[in-house]
Amino acid sequence: MTATAETAPPKQRASAITATRITGWTVMGLWTVLGLALVWKLSSGFDPEFFSKYAPRMLGLDSVPFDWRRGAEGLVMTVSIVFWTMLLGGILSLPVAMARMSRNKVIATLAYCYVYFFRGTPLLAQTYLIYYGAGQENLRVWFQDMNLWWFFREAFYCVVLAFTLNEAAYLAEIVRGAIEGVPAGQREAAKSLGLSKTVTFWKIIVPQAMIIALRPFGNEIIYTIKASAVASVVTVLDLMGITRLAYARSFNFDAYLWAALIYLAIVELLRRVWDRLEIRLTRHLTYHSEK
Repeated sequence: MTATAETAPPKQRASAITATRITGWTVMGLWTVLGLALVWKLSSGFDPEFFSKYAPRMLGLDSVPFDWRRGAEGLVMTVSIVFWTMLLGGILSLPVAMARMSRNKVIATLAYCYVYFFRGTPLLAQTYLIYYGAGQENLRVWFQDMNLWWFFREAFYCVVLAFTLNEAAYLAEIVRGAIEGVPAGQREAAKSLGLSKTVTFWKIIVPQAMIIALRPFGNEIIYTIKASAVASVVTVLDLMGITRLAYARSFNFDAYLWAALIYLAIVELLRRVWDRLEIRLTRHLTYHSEK
């Protein structure tokens, strides 16, 4: 046996400094500088009087429990909007997704138009259309005759309605893509076992589709948390609404910095919780892949 065959050639060491690493270090350095500048700005300009006056309202600690529509403020109102939006939007998204996949062209076209409109127009414009549009004289009289004005006169209800319709359009596309992403062999296997279409859909297709849609669902919740700031433009005193009020009364720009940090903390907490949830729900896939 020759020496060449017995001894493997030495591996070439990768260069310690590459363009990719330089770019990464530069970006991280910039983020570090910005983070330190933010900490310095908040610490050097800290106003105890401003903080004690507006921090409880921004966090919603002054909310009135028995009158959450008018009493809830700040973070409590933001969480309420996001909760009801995701709950109602998730419920509405399933029939919309089924309509999108329907073989009936009329139903599929109507569902497509709904999704196209709410995904193609700004959420701010949709909120304005519902809140200010319902207040128009002709519509207001009609809503009063239908005994619906109690709903549309409340800004909170209008915001939840607008957000729900918008979120349902996005979630419907996620659900549709997830259902269509389940391999066709799953349906064929269920059919060979004599399972009905209803049992196949709810017991086999939907659970697998929910796993596929898990990550996009998390992204939509994060999007809704940040988009909830739109509610402040129609007199809803959510976190951004209280922040605007605090700045208007004090002209202290730190109010927006504190609000940004609260939003960032919520998103980061949700991201970590969602990561743990994803690991928990997909642990069987990881187990089989390791085997």
